[in-house]
Amino acid sequence: MFLSQPVFAAVMTSTNYSIQSDTVNFGGGLSSSTSYTQESTFGEVATGLSNSASYAVKAGYQQMQEVYLAIGTVSDVTLSPSIDGTVGGTSNGSTTVLVTTDNQAGYELYLKASSSPALTSGANSFANYTPAGANPDFIFSILTTVAEFAFSPEGSHITSEYKDNGSTCNVGALDTNDSCWNPLTTTNELIAQSATPNHPTGTATVLEFRAQSGTSNVQLAGTYKATSTVTVLAL
Repeated sequence: MFLSQPVFAAVMTSTNYSIQSDTVNFGGGLSSSTSYTQESTFGEVATGLSNSASYAVKAGYQQMQEVYLAIGTVSDVTLSPSIDGTVGGTSNGSTTVLVTTDNQAGYELYLKASSSPALTSGANSFANYTPAGANPDFIFSILTTVAEFAFSPEGSHITSEYKDNGSTCNVGALDTNDSCWNPLTTTNELIAQSATPNHPTGTATVLEFRAQSGTSNVQLAGTYKATSTVTVLAL
């Protein structure tokens, strides 16, 4: 645990910025050259690092304000049930990402695939899902002649793109279950964010995955796998 007790400190925020702490002093500033960078201040007392076995205090505004940022273990997903490649079918699975931060400006959570198409078995694959328009599809729907793979995030911090009004995505403030489907691509997709800290409880985002083969599609047998990466950034 890190403790801080600055004198005359204040926290100031707006829609555009967040200042975690400030101080009263009479000089100093940034000095730099091609070989060094230095930040100095005058007028503060008892600054620097103090610690023991049970605490750490970083006094003075020039001391780095460390941000706690953690992402919970994301388990592997097994889609179920198995799909009969000769008659088609739908297979689903999900995992939960728990993000915790004490950063006053919050965090952003991203998801991306390691390959395109994302879901493959050797040379065979399920195509990346194709939404009907610019927004995610409220209802997962494919042609009977294809096989496609998609994801949908759910949780209190999902971005507006994945919220809905009960029938359309990127409109409204609802988080309807099993709705707002998008392709899993190799480009980082912002799926959840918050402008405030959530330490110590954290906030869970559920990642739902769905693979479907149409009734008129012949999908070759195999063990299909997709590897994805979740990344969390402090704002």
